[in-house]
Amino acid sequence: MAGEMNKELVIGPRSERMRDELADAAAWSSYAAELRQVLGAVIEKSGAGFLEVGELLVSEPLPDRHLGLYNGVEVQSPQAIDLVEGMAAGRGPYCRLSMPGRLQIESGWDGAVHLYTTRAVAADLAWVHGQSVILQWRDAAPEPTEISKPVGAVVDESFWAMVAEVSERFTLLCERWAHGAYGCRWFRVTRENVAELARLMRPRSLVCVASDPELQPRPEILEDDFTAFVAPLLPGELAYRAYPGGADTLSEVTGAGFSLMLADRVMGDRCAVVPDSDGVNRAQWERPG
Repeated sequence: MAGEMNKELVIGPRSERMRDELADAAAWSSYAAELRQVLGAVIEKSGAGFLEVGELLVSEPLPDRHLGLYNGVEVQSPQAIDLVEGMAAGRGPYCRLSMPGRLQIESGWDGAVHLYTTRAVAADLAWVHGQSVILQWRDAAPEPTEISKPVGAVVDESFWAMVAEVSERFTLLCERWAHGAYGCRWFRVTRENVAELARLMRPRSLVCVASDPELQPRPEILEDDFTAFVAPLLPGELAYRAYPGGADTLSEVTGAGFSLMLADRVMGDRCAVVPDSDGVNRAQWERPG
């Protein structure tokens, strides 16, 4: 059933009020039930037993049912449908779900989702309709992801040798496994824990390292993306809070108990991407800064 994905199905709420209020609307459960039915039908007709997660965006802590989610992981139909419903409801986490040549699912605006499939599948689904949903078929293909300054280096033995060398100094490592404020883990690296950290990194993560970075709170950091930490920074995983888009005042940060600040742009000098188990890098990350 694989082929060229050149048909797009846009599924959205029929009610204008529901498009504005999303999951807060009184009739949202009816729309969600019909959305799930349509999604199940499309996934079944596409023969997509598993869908791969990509372009993951995590702006809130992952709920228990989605723990372990990361780019490149394959999820079965029930979890895929849960993810799509959460995106339509405005809760997230947000992602692209795909099976090459068969199906691709992306979130839209106002409770809508976009599905790309083949003409054969579209013809088989011409009968699908609903009371709470609007279904729109059109000729369209998924747009390719464009990165202006992609990270080309791969996390390999030479990368970890570099990390071990710089770990003689005060060194921080960030593993970004998803976009968004909650899509990363921070570590203080030492010669003793380099091997352990290497085992913890997930496929398709962006790994960046900074040695002896400036961490003192400064007003000029507030205007850009930065990460705040609680002192002292001991070896191992660190507590942090991300400030995408910056903050208004230093007191906003320090008043929350964070006494150290790191501008995200300084993490762009030493970055590499964790490859899949076969050694191939299938992720696209923009170089920080």
